[in-house]
Amino acid sequence: MDDLFAEAGSASADPVQANAPLAARMRPQSLEEFVGQEHILGPGKLLRRAIESDRLTSIILYGPPGVGKTSLAQVIAKTTSSHFERLSGVESSVADIRKTVAAASLRLKTRGARTILFVDEIHRFNKAQQDVLLPDVESGVIRLIGATTHNPFFYVNSPLVSRSQTFQLEPLSTEAVTELMRRAAQDSERGLGKMKLDIDPDALGFLAATSEGDGRRALNALEIAALTAPRAGDGSVHITRAIAAECIQKKSILYDADENEHYDTISAFIKSMRGSDPDAALYWLAKMLYGGEDPRFIARRIVIAASEDVGMADSQALMVAVAAQQAVEFVGMPEARIPLAHAAVYVATAPKSNRSFVGLEHATEDIKHGRVLAVPKYLRGSGSKLLGGGDDYKYAHDYDEGYVPQAYLPEGRRYYEPSEIGFERKIKERLNHWRQLFEQSHPNSPEARSVDR
Repeated sequence: MDDLFAEAGSASADPVQANAPLAARMRPQSLEEFVGQEHILGPGKLLRRAIESDRLTSIILYGPPGVGKTSLAQVIAKTTSSHFERLSGVESSVADIRKTVAAASLRLKTRGARTILFVDEIHRFNKAQQDVLLPDVESGVIRLIGATTHNPFFYVNSPLVSRSQTFQLEPLSTEAVTELMRRAAQDSERGLGKMKLDIDPDALGFLAATSEGDGRRALNALEIAALTAPRAGDGSVHITRAIAAECIQKKSILYDADENEHYDTISAFIKSMRGSDPDAALYWLAKMLYGGEDPRFIARRIVIAASEDVGMADSQALMVAVAAQQAVEFVGMPEARIPLAHAAVYVATAPKSNRSFVGLEHATEDIKHGRVLAVPKYLRGSGSKLLGGGDDYKYAHDYDEGYVPQAYLPEGRRYYEPSEIGFERKIKERLNHWRQLFEQSHPNSPEARSVDR
């Protein structure tokens, strides 16, 4: 195996670099070599202009693993002829920070050399550690490049964020990951070019698709395939789709169960149900379940969506959602996936109306910002009987249709206006009929005239 690594590694005299993983050896050396992130590094884009003109301030790079945050920091340092220092948010202490900053200050004073301080996983720094950086970031002693997989607006101190520009890096496209692997396979100095590799196109396509936008993961899988696949008599290595699949095994997905992916994925799930797309709802449901999300949390969100987004257009949706929630508690995983899928598809394909929820919001706003209405005497409880409470109340069941033209809210305010969607169309017809009966019985009352919102 040592011979294989020697053959695959760089021709560099540096044994550490030669034996580094393929993803580390293939880090880009310039902006021209950088693959992906065209939305911030394409020609004419802000970050690229700032790097090329050497007008870069401190920045925070936010994005998932394997999309080039560390590589970009190193390219920036090289392009701007800056000294590169690296600290870890997991391992580095306040003392480490002070020592690195002191060296940067001395370097600037004695040689005029600027320092880029790259802090990997900067969200792992506590408040004290982040605060130590502030004076020197502001004075320009160091140019800070922080890298994080967590939303910096939530996980990095506000003073540090305000002194930095934040750039979000996206998962690499399938085409970008494929290009990275092709370069690695052909590069004789840093990559696998000295090996006689014969890689099936569908093997590259499989690795690119299953890497989930993570270039590091794709390159590591490619290296394992190249080093472990059987060799032919002439020393060549043929990498098939089956070999590529063996090098990845079970697909791991980026899903942090209590942080960004948790909130983003449940948001996509809810919006897919609201948007009446059962296919998208099932995909995001599958991603959450595969990533280990709590099925009870998913069930709660379906129950809420059934009432908030389907509402009176199909009240059966709430019954199905609550039944699924109870089934999740009763049967547990993995079978709980089945009623969750049932309920998600039902909510996604049901007619939609949020009119009942909107009406509640309007009523709440009136209570918050307007005069709180007193309960009319005839609607008050039995405890007010001695003061005339309950007198003149008309019992609806004593009248035809179970309805009596009686005002239940002073000033005739209206909050619920049913739509023409689903079963709510029938409700609208019924409600309009009752309102007409009321207006005929009380033609001059404020309740009959109603207060339009």
